[in-house]
Amino acid sequence: MILVSSCLAGLEVRYNGTHCLNKKIRQMIDQNKAIAVCPELLGGFSTPREPAEIIGGEGRDVLDGKARVIEKSGRDVTELYIKGAYITLRKAQELNITAVVLKEYSPSCGSSIIYNGEFKGKKTSGDGVTSALLKRNGIKVVSEEGLSDLFQKEEN
Repeated sequence: MILVSSCLAGLEVRYNGTHCLNKKIRQMIDQNKAIAVCPELLGGFSTPREPAEIIGGEGRDVLDGKARVIEKSGRDVTELYIKGAYITLRKAQELNITAVVLKEYSPSCGSSIIYNGEFKGKKTSGDGVTSALLKRNGIKVVSEEGLSDLFQKEEN
């Protein structure tokens, strides 16, 4: 069993009320091989919501109090992102999840690339808050692009 970003399962939970359906992930949900989670909704956000980016670092820095998650209007939403990350971690631990597939670029879920905090569509290397917390706790995190690699590693 793996956890997957709800938006990749076709649920309209992204900040702008859309989804990013990945057919393989939807199939896994339908076959009860995956469970969908949205750390942002778990943290207390609703859909739609204002876009947010990490300012001053990446997910590890947010967890360490060295960076913040800020909405485009300037509102600091760091605590909601941290709350959602910890709820997701608890869920993963309760279910003995060893791998998670999260949506790349998200300030919660990005597993190697996130937006750079300028709200100009530019990306940079780094983890989202949830991704960083899961990795710190020994859980394998990949993006939707790494889904096939995840299965190859599990089969070997």
